[in-house]
Amino acid sequence: MSQPQSPNQDQPNFKLTTTDDYRDRYANSVQVRMSVWDFFLVFGTMTSENPQELHVRNFQGIYLSPQQAKALWNVLGHNLAQYEQTFGPLALEQQIPQTNGPVH
Repeated sequence: MSQPQSPNQDQPNFKLTTTDDYRDRYANSVQVRMSVWDFFLVFGTMTSENPQELHVRNFQGIYLSPQQAKALWNVLGHNLAQYEQTFGPLALEQQIPQTNGPVH
């Protein structure tokens, strides 16, 4: 007779580490580009010296497979729903639709 397996028995051990060049940064600008092979997220900080000018300083680009991009979408959606349940709904001040943006 076999013994029942615990739910975690087939799961690998998860070890989280950081590389020597790991840095935390704040981003208030994220640009998304896509191709048939991947998604490219470019993170930056946006500042405005006057109402007619925005300055974006990009500091990091990350490539994701389409599968990883969808997983990120799911995780962000789940976490945003939890955030809004705890702290109340988020309202975006302005959404700027980007038509004819770069697609690589």
